Amino acid sequence: MSAVPDKKASPVMVIIAFATVYVVWGSTYFFIQVAVKDFPPMILGAFRFLAAGILLMGWCLLKGERTGGWKQIKPAIISGLLLLLGGTGAVIWAEKWLPSSMVAVLISSSPFWFIILDIPKWKENFTNRSIITGLIFGFIGVVLMFGEKVAAALFSTHNSNELIGLFILLVGTMSWAGGSLYSKYRSSGSTTVSSAWQMLAAGVAFIMGSFFLQEWKGFEWHSVSTGAWMSLLYLVIFGSLAAYSAYVWLLQVRSAAQVSTYAYVNPVIAVLLGVFFAGEHMTLLQVSGLMVILISVLMINLAKYRKNKTR
Repeated sequence: MSAVPDKKASPVMVIIAFATVYVVWGSTYFFIQVAVKDFPPMILGAFRFLAAGILLMGWCLLKGERTGGWKQIKPAIISGLLLLLGGTGAVIWAEKWLPSSMVAVLISSSPFWFIILDIPKWKENFTNRSIITGLIFGFIGVVLMFGEKVAAALFSTHNSNELIGLFILLVGTMSWAGGSLYSKYRSSGSTTVSSAWQMLAAGVAFIMGSFFLQEWKGFEWHSVSTGAWMSLLYLVIFGSLAAYSAYVWLLQVRSAAQVSTYAYVNPVIAVLLGVFFAGEHMTLLQVSGLMVILISVLMINLAKYRKNKTR
């Protein structure tokens, strides 16, 4: 992959897209955990991404957009499988065994994979002290926020499923970073159409996985709670149609390192939602972690802003 300049975009649209990815994906940890209690992981992924992909492709057709040829569809399928089947699928599967706090910490390692796998940007990223410092501080901030909960979870239970979940999540973070970079450098044509193809490809893969794992044998429609159905609806509309489409677009107009800051902000949003709507309380250590995360994200974004300004 060769480095390509980021496309120009309206600053207002960039801010809206970042806000969508930051806030909406921060809330999906909770809704995934609610939905996966009643839906098997592969079936949940199939419902979510097939529904979102069909709706988004229908919207593209209504607007008169071309659905693209094989040159656009092929990279969309590959990136969709890496991002959604490998990345999001790992989160869905892991949340069946691991607490969402532990998942949040492990997901926050993905910005490091973005830097490591983004070979065309090695020189720019590894020589930028603000970016490297920001990434390190961001991870430290997430650990400060969730360290107590993760430690409690680790020492309270030790079973093989937990270890499997940790391994799946590690592979998933690498798959997500790789898929994001592949989408950034290889995608062509309309980002909306590409997003639709990505979700459709992932949805089909999830269906195949659900049959391979024989999830349908033990699945009973009537046993799915209203809360699980509402969570699935939220994941389709907000998690996929809104946030994922915004994410794919951001990859085309901003650097991968800058976009990857979502992994630090999402856990913060998850905690704040719990404080404001569920009556949860933040400890002094968590508040300290929150401040460190905000500073790290500011450092990375300012570094990229200065870089763009000097061009």
